[in-house]
Amino acid sequence: MLHFELVTPARLVRSEEVYMVTVPGTEGDFGVLEGHAPFMTTMRDGVLRVYKTDGAEPEQVTIKGGFAEVSSTGLSVLAESVEG
Repeated sequence: MLHFELVTPARLVRSEEVYMVTVPGTEGDFGVLEGHAPFMTTMRDGVLRVYKTDGAEPEQVTIKGGFAEVSSTGLSVLAESVEG
């Protein structure tokens, strides 16, 4: 499982174990699974898709900009704001 954290400047929105997350990067959408190579990128306004398990329907979270960091500990998303 992938450890996923979604943070805004105001609060920690989520911290959970998930199967996969797709992120709206400024260079295009990308998916992150457990064991992904480390990197950091900026994000555009868009929708995060959070897959709790393999084959599950994704939960959609609308975000405004920010940064995403993939590290050995998982995926951290720092969004300017989160809707919903």
